[in-house]
Amino acid sequence: MNLGRYAPFLDRCAAVGPRATAVAWPCSVEALGGALAAQEAGLIHARLVGPEETIRALAERHGLELGAAEFEPADSPVKAARRAVALAAAGECALILKGSLHTDELMGAVVSREGGLRTGRRVSHSFVMDAPAYPKLLHITDAVVNLAPDLAAKRDIIQNCADFAAALGTELPKAAVLSAVEFVNPVLRSTLDAAALTVMARRRQITGALVDGPLAMDLALSADAARVKGLTSPVAGDADILVAPDIETGNALFKILQQLAGATAAGVVLGAKVPVVLTSRADDARTRLVS
Repeated sequence: MNLGRYAPFLDRCAAVGPRATAVAWPCSVEALGGALAAQEAGLIHARLVGPEETIRALAERHGLELGAAEFEPADSPVKAARRAVALAAAGECALILKGSLHTDELMGAVVSREGGLRTGRRVSHSFVMDAPAYPKLLHITDAVVNLAPDLAAKRDIIQNCADFAAALGTELPKAAVLSAVEFVNPVLRSTLDAAALTVMARRRQITGALVDGPLAMDLALSADAARVKGLTSPVAGDADILVAPDIETGNALFKILQQLAGATAAGVVLGAKVPVVLTSRADDARTRLVS
């Protein structure tokens, strides 16, 4: 399996040893296959939360080896989500992997005020994109969880992603706060938020990242575009993180990169007590593995 730019990270994880992982409702061949591939690679020890008989039959039908995987009974996706969260909250699992249930079913349990995995920070999502035309991995946040984040939420979204990028080895990640233009326009809220976030980073309300915005997409990714437009920026042309103004922009952006640029999108939820691997039900086993 070609793991591209993700290979060094999987090697690092394998060196740490397998982590107990609650796999919520692995009732499709893609969901089960991805979890078992991660287990075979030495990344996780799978605790399969769902109907054991159904999961065993699925594995047998598709020739999947369950290995040392354990079972946690649950007879519905919602109950599987709650059980997975309970295992993580009790310290029995170090992370959660989404199976073939809906995102809102799992995230509803994760952010529940009773028994959930909330912290003092806003929960957000980051895609780590391996796009062949870009010279390094590229984070896109938030394209999944936060629909129309306000300024305070965007601050947490950037901080979550900056901490994550640093954990992956980027010493001072560069975050481009996206808008349609590179100048503040009082009519366009995304430019106001971007300017405020830039100042917040300079005053250490956001730490561990260079933050600049508003930046249009071409300026975030192309030094030539910044030069032609006469823009001086510590981030332009070299972004590690693209901060979307809303979920519609972020979702369209990562799917365009997938469908038209051949990019792989590994995804994880940040800001909860444990990482939550939140893949699409349509993702193949490779995407689930690298996530």
